[in-house]
Amino acid sequence: MDPRLLPALDREGGNMGACSRVRINGPGFGWSEGFAAELREQGYIEPSIRNQLGLAAHFSQWLEERKIALDELTQELIDQYLAWRRPRQRQLRSRRGLTPLLTYLGLTESVAPARPERSGWLRRYERHLVEERGLTDRVRAHYLTVAADLLAAHRPAELTRIDVSRFVRKLLGKPNCQARLSALRSVLRFFHVAGETAIPLASVVPSMTCWRQSSLPKGLEPAQVRAVLASADRRTAIGSRNYAVLLLMVRLGLRACEVAALTLDDLDWARGEIVVRGKGSVGRLPMPVDIGKAVVAWLRRRRRTAPTRSLFLRGRAPYRAATVSAIVTLAGRALRGAGVPTGGGHRLRHTAATMMLRRGASLTEIAQVLRHRHINTTAIYAKVDRDRLRALAQPWPATDDTVGLRALAQPWPGGAP
Repeated sequence: MDPRLLPALDREGGNMGACSRVRINGPGFGWSEGFAAELREQGYIEPSIRNQLGLAAHFSQWLEERKIALDELTQELIDQYLAWRRPRQRQLRSRRGLTPLLTYLGLTESVAPARPERSGWLRRYERHLVEERGLTDRVRAHYLTVAADLLAAHRPAELTRIDVSRFVRKLLGKPNCQARLSALRSVLRFFHVAGETAIPLASVVPSMTCWRQSSLPKGLEPAQVRAVLASADRRTAIGSRNYAVLLLMVRLGLRACEVAALTLDDLDWARGEIVVRGKGSVGRLPMPVDIGKAVVAWLRRRRRTAPTRSLFLRGRAPYRAATVSAIVTLAGRALRGAGVPTGGGHRLRHTAATMMLRRGASLTEIAQVLRHRHINTTAIYAKVDRDRLRALAQPWPATDDTVGLRALAQPWPGGAP
């Protein structure tokens, strides 16, 4: 390894930090100070900054040896460099490790992996999903995946009922089959409306049996709730964040997407309210005292220099907004740590509804807190209100009360034989 790539220790110290400990030669000369400042702004600690600068020096030397300018970089050259680096280094050997440097150089888009070329029909269908349906990125990607699988073997004008039935049989038994069938109907409706198919093939796709309110909401018992909340170590910054997240989900019934969408501007301290955004609606909920204290404890530890107004941040640099998947993972780990083998963020939401019901809240009040569009969605929680159900149950007559049982019997409509 070229000794010029090794970190050079700064014997005089100074305020340069990690920047002065790494020398960068070649096309990257001059990156050091600006790149280090950018990493420090994003919350990287000095050892991580040193590692990133070492990667920058290594990459710059590789470019210099091959006479490659920055504006000549391509995805293929990035792959060649990573393949060359992996047997020589033990860390930062993937594209993810190179992302901070490429982002700083403004090369993220130019060297991004090429997206698979989509057919004209897929592009038109994607525009339909964006402009007319207004679907989220996640749902749109799912619909496009089903559409691409369908068009891989057939052109839209060539589709027949038999082709659709065969495609449905391939989907049966796969995970999330009901959502796949829904996406398939959407694609076929689009083809028919666009005039590509003469008959509405969406009617060929069967509906899966789905019994509404056939299962009971699985809320947690009070002891389990305490164990879940205790799983967050509030002595640390991450633990303070996790505790505030879990408390919002188990006390107010917030969804993971709603927790991830919270910003500093959504906290109305004067009125003691929280603005909640989710599922296409905006609402206000009261901020209980325990939630307010938990959020304040987290804000005191939250990085004030984070370049985002999001309330909850990632646990590691770069400090960006926590994603929905991170919130879901956080809730799942807390449940596992409390000894609850199954469930995630939605189980905490069920727990919030169950706790309100046990304290005497009506279904209408619970629907308002959970922000249900229809009261029928909230009605499922009536099944877990054992005290009220017990009052409605009629006592079973004693087995020796023959007279009472005979009085309950109805005469046979056909009369005596």
